Amino acid sequence: MNLNELRDNEGSRYRKKRLGRGIGSGKGKTSGRGVKGQKAREGVSLNGFEGGQLPLYRRMPKRGFKNIFRKVYAPVNLGALDKAIAEGRIQAGSVTEETLRKAGLVGSGRYAGIRLLAEGEITCAVTVEVSGASAAAIAAVEKAGGSVRVTVAAVEETPAS
Repeated sequence: MNLNELRDNEGSRYRKKRLGRGIGSGKGKTSGRGVKGQKAREGVSLNGFEGGQLPLYRRMPKRGFKNIFRKVYAPVNLGALDKAIAEGRIQAGSVTEETLRKAGLVGSGRYAGIRLLAEGEITCAVTVEVSGASAAAIAAVEKAGGSVRVTVAAVEETPAS
């Protein structure tokens, strides 16, 4: 085989439709866009437009409330903390939010703090200082001989009536 005999595989190149090349082509005049109007033009964007009728998203009632000042806390499980200590990413003893971030236990995101959760087990005694912790996580750490210091006061949520 020579260089001048090289060819593309059959069907590897798609030939685009040539629009507006006369009525004999089958895609002449309106180029398959129908007739006139906004949709026959280029750059049209009509998502949700219902021909002047009030769109569905405006007819639906608004429900609920979205608090834009809500604080989101990054969850860290006891199992992940124990694994990081076993691997040497965190020194056993005193653990702060900064050490948890440096060890890679907290994902990248805009978190107001870290909340310790009781998923998994902890085997060594550690002093953990975090923004929040579940009651089960605090009990598990204290059972292992450590302690948990919560820096943000827990807000009592009243049940909706």
